[in-house]
Amino acid sequence: MNADLERKLAAAGWKSGDAADFFGLSDDQRQLLDVRVAMAKAIRRQRLAQNITQKNLAVKLHSTQPRVAKIEAAAPDVSFDQMLKALVVLGGGITIHGRRTPRHRTKITKNRSVKR
Repeated sequence: MNADLERKLAAAGWKSGDAADFFGLSDDQRQLLDVRVAMAKAIRRQRLAQNITQKNLAVKLHSTQPRVAKIEAAAPDVSFDQMLKALVVLGGGITIHGRRTPRHRTKITKNRSVKR
């Protein structure tokens, strides 16, 4: 949406947002949804880059073409396990980054005692 239209709608009392805002998702739910969608997009990109059809990927997954379509659509009835398996079969992988939160650092000294 362009900025001018967004300002006009806001002046009329409308709010803008995404689907997660509309459904009132918590930050945790939003993050899980973002991961699902990112994984689904990665699977589709990998599959298309290798010129593999959904049907051929289904054979490799011992599944069906409609199931692969659901995986690529990040359907709610598709497990992370199924999505991860599809990504790995296509030669992809994931990198996990934890949240950056302050925590106590543990330091090991030369005499192997622990300081906090």
